[in-house]
Amino acid sequence: MTMAPGAGNHHEQFAVERRALYVIQHTDAEYLGLIEDHLEGRSIGFTYMRPHTAGGRLPATVKFTDGVVLLGGGPWGSAGEKDLPTLKEEVQLVRDCMLRGAPVLGIGLGAQVLALASGGSVSPAPLRFKMGVACRTRDDALNGYLPEAFPIATYMRDAFEVPPHADVLAVDEDGAAVVFQVADNCFGFAAHPGLKGAMIEDLIMEFDESPDDISEALAALRHNQIAIEDALVPIMTGIVQKAGWMEEVASGRL
Repeated sequence: MTMAPGAGNHHEQFAVERRALYVIQHTDAEYLGLIEDHLEGRSIGFTYMRPHTAGGRLPATVKFTDGVVLLGGGPWGSAGEKDLPTLKEEVQLVRDCMLRGAPVLGIGLGAQVLALASGGSVSPAPLRFKMGVACRTRDDALNGYLPEAFPIATYMRDAFEVPPHADVLAVDEDGAAVVFQVADNCFGFAAHPGLKGAMIEDLIMEFDESPDDISEALAALRHNQIAIEDALVPIMTGIVQKAGWMEEVASGRL
């Protein structure tokens, strides 16, 4: 009796799905920037959601995503003076992610949303763009991959206060939290770790409002661009590991 090819083989085979993220974009100018290459190099897919555009929307559910990235908002804030139009919806979106254990990466205004969603608070502060240096507070931050010191370029209105249960992973020269973690896989960055100078130039053109003394800060950003790129390598290694974005997902039997 001749058996058909594969008959009697009881080994199960599974297809491995590609990880997929929602990226919430609040302005035309700000996007993932240098982070895109690090995700694509690891075969981590991402879909931009643009609620600020005509016909744009937030994801209806987070059920089908492996995580959410919330980007900065240019002159938009969260403390009452010039609130992001979708602020309440995004706070709820992050809460939904945390309830189901989905990773969240909040950057700039996105970090404010994460702070609010996790029990922190925000306070009014003027729109600013400044270069600075972040210093790690603990050796095991991001599985030990967060650099001991690294340059940060902050373009943001308002300021966040992390919740009491958050782990502050890095602070700036004034001792303010600039990188924090809540739960096991949710991270807030005051400054965009994958920032490109062109993004700031586009923000200036996109909005009537811009920070004071921006030319000096732009020059400092250009001077530190390579250092920002270098710091992003270990930062993304740690984020990807902590978020679980390199773990294989079995989609079903082949």
